[in-house]
Amino acid sequence: MLILSIESSCDETAAAVVEDGRCVLSSIINSQVAEHKIYGGVVPEIASRRHAENISGVVRQAVNDAGVPLSRIDAVAVTHAPGLIGALLVGVSFAKGLSYSLKKPLVPVHHLRSHIAANYIAHPRLEPPFLCLVASGGHSHIVECRGYTDFSIVGCTRDDAAGEAFDKAARTMGLPYPGGVHLDRLSQTGDPNGYKFPHVRVEGYDFSFSGLKTNVINMVHNAQQKGEALRLPDLAASFQMAVVGQLCEKLVRAADDLKYGKIVVAGGVSANSALRGELQRICAQTGRELFMPPLSLCGDNAAMVGAQGYYEYLAGNTADLTLNGSANMSIE
Repeated sequence: MLILSIESSCDETAAAVVEDGRCVLSSIINSQVAEHKIYGGVVPEIASRRHAENISGVVRQAVNDAGVPLSRIDAVAVTHAPGLIGALLVGVSFAKGLSYSLKKPLVPVHHLRSHIAANYIAHPRLEPPFLCLVASGGHSHIVECRGYTDFSIVGCTRDDAAGEAFDKAARTMGLPYPGGVHLDRLSQTGDPNGYKFPHVRVEGYDFSFSGLKTNVINMVHNAQQKGEALRLPDLAASFQMAVVGQLCEKLVRAADDLKYGKIVVAGGVSANSALRGELQRICAQTGRELFMPPLSLCGDNAAMVGAQGYYEYLAGNTADLTLNGSANMSIE
């Protein structure tokens, strides 16, 4: 089954052709990072306009690179939630028009579900059930994946997401946008014990990162006011380990309590080197299986939308032309 998939939830306009949820025939991503870098973050109105300008060409290139005519496409899948509403509407509107003109089924896909599905592309033998950490700029969840379309949230952030905390901390340290990537690079030459951060305690499997973010902001501002020099590599490494430590601690506790031996990581933060290294170490010690997407599938892309779209279609989750975008929607 061939699915043409579209992703436009934030600042990447992407399209792909995916076969049977696992084989990527083409994947095209048009990134807006260079433009939003000027503002230190994504400007929603600019993102929406660029999606409108780029989507036709991106979809056309994905179809051409796949080497299949549109007549062979079996369904059109699109990210419809959550995300920047203006950006989502560009993708949803285009997908509806394409679905209608081709007389093919329209498959709505949840953005976080598709991040999890990126692992199906990278690991052909991976099947539910498993426990998944989904961490990105806007979300931090521990999710029970009982089936391809059966999800239950075990824990989530009470305030900021891990990716947002990384980006804000990096910006405070004077690092360029996108901050999380540069903070990760800087931390690799630093001492993770160089600065002390509080151990965050939140009941259950939930996270909280706002206190850590405030703590690093105060450290930087106090040093500036006193004219003191900070050891930025050490500060980056220490902050990163505080965030990663909380993510891993809650994930492992949930896996212990819920008896999961199979751990999956997804979302933009899954590209973080410290998180990947710490989870590899923990899973090796505890005998758990660990599945992580390659770096090329950690960020937003349409291949993961096509992967999840395949399983949504098999489950009968299709939509008509009343489909709308939604800025907020639970993965459940």
